[in-house]
Amino acid sequence: MTGMTDRQGPAFSRRTLIGAGIGAAVLTAAGAPVAQADGTSASAAPGTATPAAPGTGTPTAPGTGAPAPTAPGARPTSAPSRAQAFLVAVMDAYPDHGSTRLAQSYADQAGLFSTAFTYDNALGILGLLATRTADGQDRAVVLGDGLLYAQAHDPVHDDGRLRQGYNVGPYTFYDGSRQPDGFVRADGSVNVGTQFGFTGTAVGDMAWSGIALGALARRTGERRFLDGAVRIGEWIERNGRTDEPLGGYKFGVDGANQKLPFTSTEHNTDLVCLFGRLARLTGDGVWLERRARARAFVERMWEADGGFFYTGTNDGVTVNKSPIPEDTQTWTHLALDSRAHAPSLDWAARELAVLDHAERRNSTVPAGQSYEGVTFSSASLLANEDVPIAESQPKPDRNGVWFEGTAHLALALRERRGAGDEARARRLIDSLERAQERLGGGQTVGGRALPERSGVVSASSPLDTGFGFGYYPYRHLGATAWYLMAASRSNPLRA
Repeated sequence: MTGMTDRQGPAFSRRTLIGAGIGAAVLTAAGAPVAQADGTSASAAPGTATPAAPGTGTPTAPGTGAPAPTAPGARPTSAPSRAQAFLVAVMDAYPDHGSTRLAQSYADQAGLFSTAFTYDNALGILGLLATRTADGQDRAVVLGDGLLYAQAHDPVHDDGRLRQGYNVGPYTFYDGSRQPDGFVRADGSVNVGTQFGFTGTAVGDMAWSGIALGALARRTGERRFLDGAVRIGEWIERNGRTDEPLGGYKFGVDGANQKLPFTSTEHNTDLVCLFGRLARLTGDGVWLERRARARAFVERMWEADGGFFYTGTNDGVTVNKSPIPEDTQTWTHLALDSRAHAPSLDWAARELAVLDHAERRNSTVPAGQSYEGVTFSSASLLANEDVPIAESQPKPDRNGVWFEGTAHLALALRERRGAGDEARARRLIDSLERAQERLGGGQTVGGRALPERSGVVSASSPLDTGFGFGYYPYRHLGATAWYLMAASRSNPLRA
């Protein structure tokens, strides 16, 4: 996500584009042992002690693959426990603004103030459930209830939609105007992120929210979460379904409620999971037909000769062949579990591999440190390092590591369980844990210091995605949640 504090507001991102009524299908989001539908793992026999979580040196809770819970009042020491502490901090950043809430997505230094992106909060739910702790589940329920509140108290619409982002705490905007409210305004409506234009509704964001609510329904047995997920699925069916030649479900609507013409591989991948999960939870076969429709679109984006998935289509007729993003390679494996398409992981690991260190041009990594992983897309590797990513933004580092995508890949490799996959995943998880340990120090949320060494930054150095926005080294809810899922082998996209 773009954003700097030394300018009149962050540059456009894949999220601001929808609110402003522009965008492209190529814009992508923007959430091994048998995985459960709620994003947890059944990796060990019940009651069996398990070794340290990968790269952490810390014992895991019996039968979960998740870190053993930290004793009340104790300072978290393991990497997963510190990641969970970050999620707690971004949830609790505005204690004077009520218990109904969502979590701030980025550290304050990103320049997005108290913005809570819907996608990030869905990931927060799944990451908290992946910890397999009582506090994690309780907090996941709070975020789930926040999404349900947003569904029921939109200031304009009453059709089950969620917006791209919300304000969850007060701030003064770049133009000097005051935004005084928390997530819930005085009149009971939710505080939509109008200041940045986060007013549209993307199918991908909706799908991830439905996935998260479905996970809560399965874990807790509470009907309200399933009802919310079904409302999301029905909104997508009404507003996204298309009979264009390539089929699938389209991108969503902008802030003026105008339908966007693009169709995204990533979004339809999300729907494979959501619709499959709704079929299992409701027993209604209509969701299987919808799932098949989304899957058919995804499979049409497969490039067999190269072993990768294209990003989508701008017109429903012609495949958009460039750039090629990372998440369409990894999420497809997590959702489809298709041996025929498994080479997409090798493509991502090979073609998008990066190694960032202080000697790289425009790197912000401190001397003596290095991080490996993957970048956002094929275009990121070709970024013009002489030109800022956007107005008033820094210049990109072609070797900047996108840590969210690195976690996607680590989890997908662990799911595939091919020769060498676990070793590759462990290296990536180690890179994520070192990033949490060393990058993003001194950052705050809601003006409060974040817990030390907690939260994964979105990128090791400024990187250009090739889709009109960048990622920067700010601690990030989404990246941290994906790390938790990768570390605990919790596949959020398995229906």
